[in-house]
Amino acid sequence: MENTAVIIAAGLGTRMKSTLPKAAHKLAGREMLRHITMAAEEVFDRVVVVLGPDMPALEALAAPHGVVVQAERLGTAHAANQAEHKFGQGLVAIFYADNPLVSVATMQALLARAQAGDAGLVLLAMTPPDAGKYGRLVMEGGYVARIVEYADATPQERRITLCNAGGMAAPAADMRRWLAAVKAENAKGEYYLTDIVEIARAEGVKVAAFEAPYAECMGINSRAELAAAEAALQTRLRENALESGVSMLAPDTVFFSADTLLGADVIVGPYVVFGPGVTVESGAEIKAFSHLEGCIVHAGAVIGPYARLRPGADIGPGAHVGNFVEIKAATLGAGAKANHLSYIGDAEIGPGTNIGAGTITCNYDGNAKHKTKIGARAFIGSNTALVAPITVGDNALVAAGSTLTEDVPPNTLALGRARQVTKAKRPQ
Repeated sequence: MENTAVIIAAGLGTRMKSTLPKAAHKLAGREMLRHITMAAEEVFDRVVVVLGPDMPALEALAAPHGVVVQAERLGTAHAANQAEHKFGQGLVAIFYADNPLVSVATMQALLARAQAGDAGLVLLAMTPPDAGKYGRLVMEGGYVARIVEYADATPQERRITLCNAGGMAAPAADMRRWLAAVKAENAKGEYYLTDIVEIARAEGVKVAAFEAPYAECMGINSRAELAAAEAALQTRLRENALESGVSMLAPDTVFFSADTLLGADVIVGPYVVFGPGVTVESGAEIKAFSHLEGCIVHAGAVIGPYARLRPGADIGPGAHVGNFVEIKAATLGAGAKANHLSYIGDAEIGPGTNIGAGTITCNYDGNAKHKTKIGARAFIGSNTALVAPITVGDNALVAAGSTLTEDVPPNTLALGRARQVTKAKRPQ
């Protein structure tokens, strides 16, 4: 039978003080909703997202998964119940978009615990470093007896360290029945998902707790909590990179995006930032203070220090991009070099070509972008401006200080500068 994950993402997140819905805020360059749905789609046969009304941005992020709308925000049980017609006949797990870091491994373990057969309902639990105002799980005989909210807990119950992390799993038929039985008998008049623990227990169903790492279960309701979750996620991403064979000289100073792909034997220097969409192949080196986004760095290339690769940069095997060089929407062929103080945009640079210090591809004329093409083994002298559209042929040499507006044929020397004139100094 198919298993279903229900992701509740209907909250506005007023404490974020933002025009964005809470689940649209990003961690490591990826929206919170995308974090939890991408993990769930690796584990569950079906993923359903519960949204509030008028949330087109989140609806786009939820695609291609099914979406249901909670027209009135009447609590978490009410939100989950909006999706009951999509539960199917297998197990149903409920997660929250503002707990976005639950891993694939934890989701798999939660399902396995629910399939063990001794408990009809399994809660996701955690032991935070500071239990604070989290709901406590009161255990009896190895099973959950009840959830006690901090405000209602006795001093003894507040000393309990095992806390409710929000997620849960149970058979679909049971989940439907329990959600339908939840009452809004509280000060806010809302239907709380945690009330199904008491309902299940009243039926004689055992409730188990599966404990996951706190770093996966952190709830995000404010900018400060978003920053704390970012720090936890960066720690996870750094550990994953190190375990996969990446060397980092100062791991705590390196920042990843959720989709960063680094091959084995990549070396990353201090204070490197990987924006979304970066792939670095085996044996490449990214030196200190470089910023990469939307680019690919092929095997053996060397980037930096202080280099910037923008979207569309494609750095060939063994190529060098040096200090204060910016590359955007351009390919650098195998073994090509741009080592100092250059801007290369909307360009194709052939293999073995050398780009001298201070070279600029003038790609924008005020209305449109134009392309620069440089062939193989060309030599572009320092302080050169190449006014696109322009083509420089194989083995061509462009003299330093030139401004070129016309194509340069292969195997030629191009000079685009005034002749030097030297005059005697006026007598003192």
